[in-house]
Amino acid sequence: MDVADQEVLRLILKGGSVIDWRRLHFRDAAEVDRFLHLHLFDLEDPRDEARLRAVLAQAVEYLRTAYGYRVAAAVAAPEDLRTLFLLASGVAEPSRYRRIACVVLKVMHVVHHLEARELLFRTPMRESDLADRVERRVMAVARRLAEAGLPVVEFQGNRKSRDSLVTKLLVKKESVAAQVFDRVRYRILTRGAADVAPVLRHLWQELFPFNYVVPGQSENSLVPLRKGDPVRSRRGNPFSEATYRALHFVVDLPVRIDDILPQAPPPADDDLGRIVFAMVEFQVMDEETSRRNEQGAANHRRYKKRQAVSALRRLSRGLVVPRRRKARANPAAL
Repeated sequence: MDVADQEVLRLILKGGSVIDWRRLHFRDAAEVDRFLHLHLFDLEDPRDEARLRAVLAQAVEYLRTAYGYRVAAAVAAPEDLRTLFLLASGVAEPSRYRRIACVVLKVMHVVHHLEARELLFRTPMRESDLADRVERRVMAVARRLAEAGLPVVEFQGNRKSRDSLVTKLLVKKESVAAQVFDRVRYRILTRGAADVAPVLRHLWQELFPFNYVVPGQSENSLVPLRKGDPVRSRRGNPFSEATYRALHFVVDLPVRIDDILPQAPPPADDDLGRIVFAMVEFQVMDEETSRRNEQGAANHRRYKKRQAVSALRRLSRGLVVPRRRKARANPAAL
């Protein structure tokens, strides 16, 4: 892995945010095109280019108004939008614009995400329909992953049932449905532990933009950040055993909804684009780790039981707690 790959891997393993990054690592326009393709943008499409320029204009206006930034024309209105990413990577001239290009892209990242959320709220689309679109996109990449010969022995998706969602919200301190990140989730098993990082690399190159890994939602008890480091126990989930090992991370996956939007373009001040986001959780581990997780107290059945008992205890506030029945005394033993 090169420096760019290592930065993305750390982002996934630690659950960091690109808002804290100081530079990008694109080497040429072709790499920028591939990155934008993961966002479902095509600069050859006039509507997509217009959408990106609108987001750029909002970001520049925000920086000038809120903080008095002097954003140079080369950054605020580049002839080729890909130049903005190359400036932020330090490979385009003038190199002195690298930092301001990074700042502008960070604000664009937030503006695009906010407006895509607003678009989703305005769109008459059921959650199940959005999940169907996610599944088609993810499984298409899964098929390509298998065709490429990557060492994956299982790639399966599922959706949380209504009962599971209710239980999860009962045991969460933040009982808000919007805070459930794993409604749609995919489990990926690799052949060996050394195969986890290469498979992750394939996913961020073919499926999701690395900047939409959800900050603070990664749980890593599988992959050490540095060679020789011990992996830590999974502390974020109180129902998981200390012996449980896995990598969980959440991605806001872009989804295009052109087909359900009006064909006529909206007014310029009301154009929120044609892309929405869907939360997707990925669980990654190797085959041997999966086998060990299913042994003893760390297995999924016992995990669900601990969660259910906690939900009932919280509901009843100690009044109705499942207890084991005492065994009857054996008269023959008296």
